[in-house]
Amino acid sequence: MERTSIRLGGVELASSVMNASGARSAERGEIYELCAVHAGAIVFKSCNRGGLETPENLKNRGVEYFAEIARELAPRGKKIIGSVVGASEEEFVDVARMLDRAGVSIVELNLADDYVAKSVAPFASFERLKSLLGRVRGETGCVLAVKVPPRVPFETRAIADLFKSMRIAIAVCANDLPKEFAIDIASGTAEGPSRTLSQAHAFFKESENLIDVVAVGGINTGRDAFIAHLTGARAVQVGSALMKEGAGALGRIERASPQFISISEGSWFGTSAVMERMTQISSMFSATCEKTSLTSMPLCPYFLKENGDFIRLPVLRSCARSPPGIGWPWYFSSAGL
Repeated sequence: MERTSIRLGGVELASSVMNASGARSAERGEIYELCAVHAGAIVFKSCNRGGLETPENLKNRGVEYFAEIARELAPRGKKIIGSVVGASEEEFVDVARMLDRAGVSIVELNLADDYVAKSVAPFASFERLKSLLGRVRGETGCVLAVKVPPRVPFETRAIADLFKSMRIAIAVCANDLPKEFAIDIASGTAEGPSRTLSQAHAFFKESENLIDVVAVGGINTGRDAFIAHLTGARAVQVGSALMKEGAGALGRIERASPQFISISEGSWFGTSAVMERMTQISSMFSATCEKTSLTSMPLCPYFLKENGDFIRLPVLRSCARSPPGIGWPWYFSSAGL
């Protein structure tokens, strides 16, 4: 049973771990299998209006197929993230609106896929990106997330500011840590000068605590998930491990994370490595959505500083021990901060 409950974009989730779009979430049976073993959010495979046969990575049965499943699961309290692709702005708007009306908690606009880059080209200009986000925002009332391409032509701060102005609550970003990256888990320090470590880390730094970051890519172990949280991600998405192992990979990764171990009874990790920060601070992101508030606990303070030959990572955001889907995050930091 997951116990790392969080609020993502103002939506209470029973776990900070979830599947990546498309990872065992394209067919009804796969989705229900994930629901049976995972109390956290389920991310649908990216879908368009009428379905796709190609490219293979976006093969799907169309939005109505997923909307029907959402209408079945949402009344049972399951938190669903619908993922959208399209060949035009109009298609993005239509699919997002259908998923919103079907009861999904969050709509993810998948702007990271080559299919979207070649058709809609949302990052061809800042105005084009603004137009797409504005049209979808104007037609939906749910929480919106954007899956960001690994490489974008604009400064991260400019994109983050646009997201905030369009009431985009969540940025799904690449967990592209450098291969030589080394971290001391207990102290929360990494070797080297102060620097940006990943796209997820960059959005965390530039969002001014008003956008929640989800890290995707390279999450295969509990340690990977923990490091992603340390670098600023509120949640993580699991892809390859889930495809290889099946639905149980999500629970394995969460149970192996020091974030989970630290709140377990008799934990060896315990308060020797982290301490609870009891102060809860309300976000300045006002509630504006019809179905759920966008008010969310802000991200933890940013503490990336030079420390000799090390940098100290942002303090870990975890959660108090509570039943799935209940409770607010607590903030943790390495002892001595």
